[in-house]
Amino acid sequence: MLDTLDAAAVRRWCADGLAALKRHQTEIDRLNVYPVPDGDTGTNMVLTLTSAQQALAMDLDTLPDGEVTPHGHALRLMARGALLGARGNSGVILSQILRGLADAAGAEPVVRGHALTSALRDATAAAYRAVARPVEGTLLSVVAAAAAGAERAETDDLCAVAAAAAEEAAVALARTPEQLPALARAGVVDAGGRGLCLLLDALVEVVTGERPARSTPAPRAAARPATAVRETGSDQYDYEVQFLLDADPEAVDRLRDALDALGDSLVIVGDGVAGTGTWNVHVHVNDVGAAIEAGVVAGRPHGISVTRFADQSAPMVPATTDQSAATAPATAGRSAVVVAPGAGIAELFRGEGATVVPGNPSTGELLDAIRASGAARVVVLPNDANTEAVASAAAKEAHRLGVKVSVVPTRSPVQALAALAVRDPGRRFEDDVIAMAEAAGACRYAEVCHASREALTVAGPCQPGDVLALVEGEVHLIGVDLVDTCVAMVDRMLGGGGELVTLISGADAPDGLVDAVRAHVGRRWPFVEVQAYPGGQPHYPLLVGVE
Repeated sequence: MLDTLDAAAVRRWCADGLAALKRHQTEIDRLNVYPVPDGDTGTNMVLTLTSAQQALAMDLDTLPDGEVTPHGHALRLMARGALLGARGNSGVILSQILRGLADAAGAEPVVRGHALTSALRDATAAAYRAVARPVEGTLLSVVAAAAAGAERAETDDLCAVAAAAAEEAAVALARTPEQLPALARAGVVDAGGRGLCLLLDALVEVVTGERPARSTPAPRAAARPATAVRETGSDQYDYEVQFLLDADPEAVDRLRDALDALGDSLVIVGDGVAGTGTWNVHVHVNDVGAAIEAGVVAGRPHGISVTRFADQSAPMVPATTDQSAATAPATAGRSAVVVAPGAGIAELFRGEGATVVPGNPSTGELLDAIRASGAARVVVLPNDANTEAVASAAAKEAHRLGVKVSVVPTRSPVQALAALAVRDPGRRFEDDVIAMAEAAGACRYAEVCHASREALTVAGPCQPGDVLALVEGEVHLIGVDLVDTCVAMVDRMLGGGGELVTLISGADAPDGLVDAVRAHVGRRWPFVEVQAYPGGQPHYPLLVGVE
């Protein structure tokens, strides 16, 4: 049993936590709200913590400088490695939790029970301050419960505090389906919360020498909620505004109040630098000008993007200001970095002159691609909702290196193709980004896959092996025959208008699938042009774009 959490214990915790995540990787991957075959929270957390362990291993003999304690140095290495290796939303959030622990515990001369309690409390408070209206039933609830359990222990005994935190986190995890309707509908607990519980149990084992006896949590019977939580916030707000901000904490506090009064889904996350640091600001509003003006009052905003939500064709209109020009490198080159989930898609993007990164990249991989491009201005097309957070983290890191990066929030490769088709190096970079974002937003996207498990979707119940047609990320159709479902999905999309259909076949697409869909469009929609490409993407036999 350990009295304090020293640097050696931090390294063992990282190694044991990674081993635990690997043992339960498949289980966590299956805790997916949608019954699609690419649930990868467990995989993303494993890859994120693998990067953290590699960062620790590379600096094994490095001694901390100045007033940094050995355990603080180890925690910061772990957090920094996690940030650069972060994959998906779960990986990015995990890296932020580790950074919060490192900032708080690393400042303590020794880490006993009270110090660990304080670190968990401070990390949780920072997370809640970053999110204006937190949604319960997520990883946020689980880390908050861990901090509350540590406080209730009321002891300086490190072992007792770690055990109490892990126990309360497990209880909170089992409660997540009661708090989030999407989890209840899917009959699962929160995947990211499950991963955090494993890490807390690993910490208990490191400090006590005993592994907690804990079974896999099972949610209560899944209820059928009348409504589901809207992931993008209230539908009364029409615009998403995002920007990076160089400002001091006091100004950010005032900005938080100002933006909170304008809209919802407010998230402000800092880089942890003392004094004037860089903050990532996100909010949904109706008055875009007021939101940006509030940023100007608070400090120096840059990398501004504005997205307009719409029911069908949603023009996404990022814009940037010239206020960051002083930090841009002298060179004037520009490039595009695009995430490609398949070999065929990668070739399409390379043909458009883009730098290609394989699917599900880490922050570090995207940052490497940005730097390798040698350009002073780079646009990143993530092509997946889960990769957007990773792209934003990479953009923030690139900004510190003097590279101006704009992330166009593409959700599918078909949107990226539309964006790259209108790229014009003769235009001002800011205008080019706007044109690319407008083209991406005007392209409605869909994908077809086979259900990986039984679930209740908004289109009704599905069974393993059923064909699911997802339009704009939501299940719209459930079928038995792949061709029939694809045809019905394209008809539904073209019913809202369209002049061009793009079809990208996956690695598992049967022979004749694309030809059958193309022939149907020719008969039913004779004035619609069809373009088809072999994509090679896994899980999804067909990706569809309608412009």
